[in-house]
Amino acid sequence: MRLPVMPPVKPMLAKAVKSMPQPADLPGGVLYEPKWDGFRCIVFRDGDEVELGSRNERPLTRYFPDIVDAVRDALPERCVVDGEIVIARGGRLDFESLQLRLHPAESRVRKLAAETPADFVAFDLLALDDTSLLAEEFGVRRASLERIVSPTSSIHLTPATDDPATATQWFTDFEGAGLDGLIVKPMTLPYRPDQRVMFKVKHERTADCVVAGFRYHKSGGVVGSLLLGLYDDGELRHVGVAASFTMARRKELLDELAAYREGADDGHPWLSSQWGPGGAPSRWNAGKDMSFEPLRPELVVEVAYDYMEGSRFRHTAQFRRWRTDRDPKTCTFDQLERPLTYAIEDVLATR
Repeated sequence: MRLPVMPPVKPMLAKAVKSMPQPADLPGGVLYEPKWDGFRCIVFRDGDEVELGSRNERPLTRYFPDIVDAVRDALPERCVVDGEIVIARGGRLDFESLQLRLHPAESRVRKLAAETPADFVAFDLLALDDTSLLAEEFGVRRASLERIVSPTSSIHLTPATDDPATATQWFTDFEGAGLDGLIVKPMTLPYRPDQRVMFKVKHERTADCVVAGFRYHKSGGVVGSLLLGLYDDGELRHVGVAASFTMARRKELLDELAAYREGADDGHPWLSSQWGPGGAPSRWNAGKDMSFEPLRPELVVEVAYDYMEGSRFRHTAQFRRWRTDRDPKTCTFDQLERPLTYAIEDVLATR
């Protein structure tokens, strides 16, 4: 493979902002795009050679043979395209199905590729033929991308608009299809690998959850994350974790949780239940310890989250405050806000 931009390349990133930037805030204008929730992927194609690079620079090529075939059919002979690999099921993005594709057995990968084929959504162009476009403004790169991407059943061009009112409507409507906000891109921006120079606006909600366990921090001796649960027909289901504490706060949490560790093994709802966090290794890090320390399910915490993926928080929830006034048994799924349904096919058809 010989391209003007060669792998590996770390993708350009976005920093979180509380409110949506307006065109007047960024001289040269902006473009608003849906924020896709999948595997970030930079496609490198040189004739029949195709490599799918990930955000952490580990190739995704062997896990998505269906995308490799689609790229050969739909993208130019020599190009480098930034985008997202997603899987849609039932009109929504399905991140859990996407994770299952990271399987060590080639036979299993091929089977899943046939049963749950993936899609590639393109949103930036880094090189075309013998020309690197990294130094070009995003407006130029986007115009070139629109010319080279002819949408197929598996390759798509992300919708984009320069109208804030339309973007605001997308922010609300597209969540029902499993998308988690907006990406705002300055039109004059060159491509800057591994730099947070774009903007992302995400949904944020709060929920009161039961704290039924914790995991130690990788440094040992302090709390790494709190394990969160919600009740469903009397069963406490694990819904995610709260983390991102300072080291000082991690030490304080260990003291605060100490009293709830006493007798926690006796009848704990997750030690012999299918609804607990379990001890299976992480697909992202085979060496990661997924064991946990049980707590009596008597503590309630308010956390902030963006949205649910099935019955789980899609991303790590953020600790807000203890809720000593809440009865743990009242912490159910009924409190969660459910977005209206909006089919992913409608999102992809948007222009």
